[in-house]
Amino acid sequence: MAKRIFKKAPEELTPLQFHITQECGTEPAFQNEFWNNHKEGIYVDIVSGEPLFSSIDKFDSGTGWPSFSKPLNPKEIVEKDDRGLFMSRTEVKSKSAGSHLGHVFPDGPAPTGLRYCINSAALRFIPKEELEKKGYGQYLKIFKDK
Repeated sequence: MAKRIFKKAPEELTPLQFHITQECGTEPAFQNEFWNNHKEGIYVDIVSGEPLFSSIDKFDSGTGWPSFSKPLNPKEIVEKDDRGLFMSRTEVKSKSAGSHLGHVFPDGPAPTGLRYCINSAALRFIPKEELEKKGYGQYLKIFKDK
């Protein structure tokens, strides 16, 4: 099995990746890398490389950001109250790197009813065909059951 490469230092991130993950920014709707990605694979934290979401749980929310009904690895997701911008929301961060990912809302599809609205700049996409080579081979099984 290939070894995963983890932990990007802040100076290794692009300015947009840094703004999103380290400064709790938001990228423009419909102008980001993964909002319309329909390929099979997993999405990992751009900083730590930890698996976060799967294409199996991705859906078109019409919002212009990648949206998922549930995390691939719930233990890698941290939720916290966000009372910024004159509203109350639930922020989603990665546990391993503390990266700001986006927010979760209670307006998603069944069975969870949740919509994890995630910034593309906080993610790296690993196509199903490259999972083994990139060190994520254990996730191939989720696509065989589909």
